[in-house]
Amino acid sequence: MNLLKPNYLRNCFPLKLRQLSSVNPVKQLIEKNQQESQITSAPALTDTFGRHHSYLRISLTEKCNLRCTYCMPAEGVKLQPKDNMLTNEEIFYLAKIFVKNGVRKIRLTGGEPTVRRDIVEIVENLSKIPDLENVGITTNGLVLTRMLVPLQRAGLDAINISLDTLKSSKYEQITRRKGWERVIAGIDLAIQLGYKPKVNCVLMKNFNDDEICDFVEFTRDREVDVRFIEYMPFSGNKWHTDKLVSFKSALDVIKEKYPDFQALPNGPNDTSKAFGVPNFKGQIGFITSMTEHFCGSCNRLRLTADGNLKVCLFGNTEISLRDAIRANSSDDDMEALISAAVKRKKKQHAGEFFLSKNVNKLSSFYFTILFWPRHVEFISNGKSPDDSNWRLKISFFFLSFLPKKNHGTTKCQSHHCLMHSLRAAQTSFRHTDSTVQAII
Repeated sequence: MNLLKPNYLRNCFPLKLRQLSSVNPVKQLIEKNQQESQITSAPALTDTFGRHHSYLRISLTEKCNLRCTYCMPAEGVKLQPKDNMLTNEEIFYLAKIFVKNGVRKIRLTGGEPTVRRDIVEIVENLSKIPDLENVGITTNGLVLTRMLVPLQRAGLDAINISLDTLKSSKYEQITRRKGWERVIAGIDLAIQLGYKPKVNCVLMKNFNDDEICDFVEFTRDREVDVRFIEYMPFSGNKWHTDKLVSFKSALDVIKEKYPDFQALPNGPNDTSKAFGVPNFKGQIGFITSMTEHFCGSCNRLRLTADGNLKVCLFGNTEISLRDAIRANSSDDDMEALISAAVKRKKKQHAGEFFLSKNVNKLSSFYFTILFWPRHVEFISNGKSPDDSNWRLKISFFFLSFLPKKNHGTTKCQSHHCLMHSLRAAQTSFRHTDSTVQAII
């Protein structure tokens, strides 16, 4: 029997998928959380592993004025309709709910948040929320020389700047745009205005790994925190795992030139491992999300530009708070929905597993399904027939019917490995319903 024939799919699977897709995830999660609240008295933003989430990252837009090679394709990404995006009022409303339940720090991200014309107004409104202690921003720094002073006056407390190279030619190569000099000027302006900016650098083998010590030297006379981030493979950068520069290998390179390079104290929820050279004004950090996860102390939640709550960057589920707002849910229902999502947060993400069992090692059988051509149009529920999210759903669906062992694959023999590989792949595609979770 040929499982790959469209007619076989049509006859066997559409009914179950339609039934699963008809479930209202908002109502289901609210009702389930209300039942659970009768058993546990844990705060809304505390998960089942005792982690309290006091840090919220809000994406203000999907747009960006750069095209970094590790982040998105050269042609950019297809943007959602404007009506799908959270309005300023919705952002402010959700921020107040999160702060009411214990969030004390909010960071604005994107895309690139400074492409929003009302970014200063958003910062000003957030900074006025009682009990919110810190409002920060993550930016590529292109317009900081123009925007930072009004942002500071509006109440901006902290700033992260993305910069992957200290060479102008490389900057243009990685971002596909000009502007390196403006970013450096923005960093220096931030220091002059009293900030201690964090400079985020994604390390990539055979691209900027020869600049590791240059970035350390950058901290000699500048009070900055340069943070080396381990390269994260995903669909937008074609799953290139061979570009990863691990924390340990970068540390060895630095210690060879700076033998007195030493560890510094870290806070209880810090994602970065702090180091520094004695007598240097700045410091170095390592964000080791791929080789040494920090899930045990994670206190972060993420709100996407279209209003979906992600409890983990590597997680494969999102809950639409936007839809709940527009369905006129009460404050209590919103809190119940958020709490339900938080309490489903996993103990740790799949990053380390993904490195050894990545999606490129899936058998051709699963890839045929994953990159299924237009035959899946009948099952796409009105979505594009090229929607990779739906291909992933079909992949999961097939997998749920196969034996738990010995799929006959040549590179990855266990059901466990295949399931986790698909989950890793799924993190790069957004879905806002419970279909895949119900199948699995």
